[in-house]
Amino acid sequence: MGDGDGARGQGNRACPGDPGYPADSARLAVSLTDLDHRVAGCRACPRLVAWREEVAEVKRAAYADWTYWGRPVPGFGSVDAPLLIVGLAPAAHGGNRTGRMFTGDRSGDVLYQALYDVGLASQPTSVAADDGLELYGVRITAPVHCAPPDNRPTPAERDTCRPWLVRELRLLRPALRAVLVLGAFGWQATLSALAAAGWAVPRPRPVFAHGARVRLEGLDGRDGGLDGVDGGLDGRLDGLDGGLDGANGIDGGLDGLDGVDGGLDGPDGTGGGVDGRDGIDGGVDGLELLGCFHVSQRNTFTGRLTPEMLREALREALRSAGAAAGLFGEGDGGRGGRGGHGRAGGDGGGAAFL
Repeated sequence: MGDGDGARGQGNRACPGDPGYPADSARLAVSLTDLDHRVAGCRACPRLVAWREEVAEVKRAAYADWTYWGRPVPGFGSVDAPLLIVGLAPAAHGGNRTGRMFTGDRSGDVLYQALYDVGLASQPTSVAADDGLELYGVRITAPVHCAPPDNRPTPAERDTCRPWLVRELRLLRPALRAVLVLGAFGWQATLSALAAAGWAVPRPRPVFAHGARVRLEGLDGRDGGLDGVDGGLDGRLDGLDGGLDGANGIDGGLDGLDGVDGGLDGPDGTGGGVDGRDGIDGGVDGLELLGCFHVSQRNTFTGRLTPEMLREALREALRSAGAAAGLFGEGDGGRGGRGGHGRAGGDGGGAAFL
């Protein structure tokens, strides 16, 4: 049986074409580089696989000489970023073509110009994965990693993809201090992922708006994301308020509860990613969650989102991340004064649309 037939491989782990593959594979990732490789091999959503591959084969006439990426698009940027930007999903002829977040389409043109303007990118353009672009102290990702038909992922596709974002958040957790979400779809998906990754999301859920800002407190080491039998995600992440399986140690597998060895992900405490990376001191620091209209053409062409509005949203997110992490001095931080968080890049790719 092949990768795409939903078969289970050695050790009863899901294969890339199985709906359970993201949950099974994400929890084993021990670094963001490892996670990015796993994301790029996913085939869990048949509709998305068919569409991304059809687009990569048929192509748009303007890109007839391109070899399209045609796979899930991983995150891109600093592996120890204090600031995370969350979009929506790759564009069919943007990230699905270039293999990097917000690269090769007009939405990316707007975003990377603004990132450059506030000092978070080495150049104002992003046209190809090998164009030399670097991000400084920021990482960009999406809650859905494949380009969807009609620019609309289904709720089931969003939920199937969620474990990738949860694991990305947990791997970023030691440094992460602020998350800027572009658009309402990403906002809702990010709230669920943050809850599952160990942050306390208030009830009722905060409503998306441009300029929205919510402080999310981290849970302590006892409740804050210790991996249990299924890698710490309650019922394969169908608990949308982020209850963590085994957080109280009752039935979650006793991995790492005493913090002695960090705990190991995985059903038997072996073979999984090392959980010490997820919360070095056994806890989860709080962060600032901020909202911004998406950089879609619909928003930027109509003036709903102007370049200055986007720059100000980035500045506010940067101030939140820098102040909390103690990384940036006066001004925007940006290209000149980040110490160890100065350079990044090369960690994946993609482009979002709405």
